[in-house]
Amino acid sequence: MSKQADMQKTYLAPGDVAKMLMVSPATIRHWASKGELAAVSTPGGHRRFLRHDIERFARDNDLTMLLPGSGVLRILIVDDDTHVANYLSEFFRRLDANTESMEAHDGYNAGRLVQAFRPHVVLLDLMMPELDGFQVCRQIKKDPTSRATRVIAMTGFFDEENVARSLSAGAEYCIEKPFNMEKLLTILGIRNADTFDANATTNISK
Repeated sequence: MSKQADMQKTYLAPGDVAKMLMVSPATIRHWASKGELAAVSTPGGHRRFLRHDIERFARDNDLTMLLPGSGVLRILIVDDDTHVANYLSEFFRRLDANTESMEAHDGYNAGRLVQAFRPHVVLLDLMMPELDGFQVCRQIKKDPTSRATRVIAMTGFFDEENVARSLSAGAEYCIEKPFNMEKLLTILGIRNADTFDANATTNISK
């Protein structure tokens, strides 16, 4: 059997599939429970997925598969504070990792760039004038072409209400400003970050 055929028959765990499709493991389990993504159950009750089923699902739903060594991680940074957005953009540019970032400084441009840039992840500030982060998140998740995009909310007004509102709108995480960059990299699944001090924190609290 060829190596490629052997890979096609390898069963993958939800966490592995989540990394390939740039979504959370909870999203993978949700798709599987609805029967949208084919899965099998192990004797212990754990879901496992075949590579060709994942590829078919990604193709049918216009999703990008991010495979090791086969592409870049596209990150859209949405924050009306240009200092914050520029800091994060520079951080990702100088990482020893395969990433590409763009900035949007208001909710309207965020919506435009989600369609044009097709990011895998949106780092989304919640407190913006006119169209705030909660509204932007709901729009991203409502659109079938972007619903699988990971949204990481970030805010200096970190309390139970804002966390609950962001998660209800569709965000995967809500992190507090100033946030620890190592924590952010862990959420994004980026491990190779030699260029910067990943233990540093942002100095913004808006």
